[in-house]
Amino acid sequence: MEKRSFFRCVCALAIPVALQSMLQASFGVVDQVMIGQLGGVEVAAVGLAGKFTGIFNVVISAVGAVAGIMLSQYIGQKNAAASRRSLIVNLRVCLILAALFTLLGVAVPQGIMGLYINDSATAAAAGRYLAIVSGTFFPVAGITMLSTYLRCMEKAALPLYAGIASAAVNTGLNWILIFGRLGAPALGITGAALATLISQLVYFLVILVMYRRYRESGKSVAASPFDWRQYMSMLLPLLISESMWVLGENVYAGIYGHLGTDACAAMTLTNPVQSLAIGALCGLSQAAAILIGKRLGDGDREMAYREARKLLFYGWVGSLLLSALIACTGQWYVRIFNVEEPIKELTRQILTAYAVVLPFKVLNMIVGSGILRSGGKTKYVMVIDLVGTWVFGVPMGLFAAFVYHWTIPWVYLTLSLEECVRLAISLVVFERRDWMDQLRA
Repeated sequence: MEKRSFFRCVCALAIPVALQSMLQASFGVVDQVMIGQLGGVEVAAVGLAGKFTGIFNVVISAVGAVAGIMLSQYIGQKNAAASRRSLIVNLRVCLILAALFTLLGVAVPQGIMGLYINDSATAAAAGRYLAIVSGTFFPVAGITMLSTYLRCMEKAALPLYAGIASAAVNTGLNWILIFGRLGAPALGITGAALATLISQLVYFLVILVMYRRYRESGKSVAASPFDWRQYMSMLLPLLISESMWVLGENVYAGIYGHLGTDACAAMTLTNPVQSLAIGALCGLSQAAAILIGKRLGDGDREMAYREARKLLFYGWVGSLLLSALIACTGQWYVRIFNVEEPIKELTRQILTAYAVVLPFKVLNMIVGSGILRSGGKTKYVMVIDLVGTWVFGVPMGLFAAFVYHWTIPWVYLTLSLEECVRLAISLVVFERRDWMDQLRA
């Protein structure tokens, strides 16, 4: 990092991650449009299967976050043996989890889907889709670990290239297999599942080739015993934090759903904007975790603190610009959709509220998911997230919706003020510098 300016290092890490996130969000919209041509049962089936795969993704992302903490610090310590061992350990944990989820998804897919819906036809369709998509759990585990490693090696563009190849394969195969193009049979929802499976396998194979080409050379795995106590002290708080966050998001969705069909539709229409906006700046969070982690691994606490402050400034400026863009273009965005005028107006109002809270969301993402985690003390992040979501966000959302009976833009703005609470606590922790720690190899 000494040979390049800090800003260039941030860009080299943040831009590929941001582009990859935005790419996945945009191709997700394409997939929804294609599957949407099949009918309501198929759309609901894919959505229900996504709830189960979403649980797996949350668990794997927690392991990936711990791997990122360890890899960045050990690379900062120039300890190739320890970084290789941390990759191996986390990969094994991911594969064990993938095996458990795959077994459930293949053995009792319809039973799992029956927990989400009573309609037998939809549960059966969702079960068929899940049985095939469960085959992606193993490649996703490998993709998560190898992508984390390459980013920590400051080769963030490589996972982006692999993601582009995977997205192109997924879109092309969806078009061919769902609708029966180019002489292939029209497989409908089964074709969508096969396209997802094949594209994830392509993703894994491409990124595996890249990993083998760019992996760090060094001595064999360190002989010292692996510190499982240190490892679990990082992993368990992240698992709790991510699980409670998902549960909180489901409570928020329930609040929106009880406000009426128009409110629910309006919130759904804002999802692409929210995904793209967060995706555009999520790379700063990844850059923070890696660059600050390396500084802490190297023992340079003062430089880690100064660079963390720079990253927060970059995020603040970027989020303000993005907020202004969303606020100014919301009225044109809603015209894209062929929905009733009341829904368009609610959507525009929600986007305005989102523009207000976006800077706080981005700063929380950088300081919580990036900076504070980099020292390995993930319990700080867990406590902050629990306080924000369950002490403030959920109660205030329920109060605004069911006591004051406010409209959805005001309900959304009220519960989103949890971001302000979380940020205030996070900045206090940040300034105390208790989060700065160097991991033991």
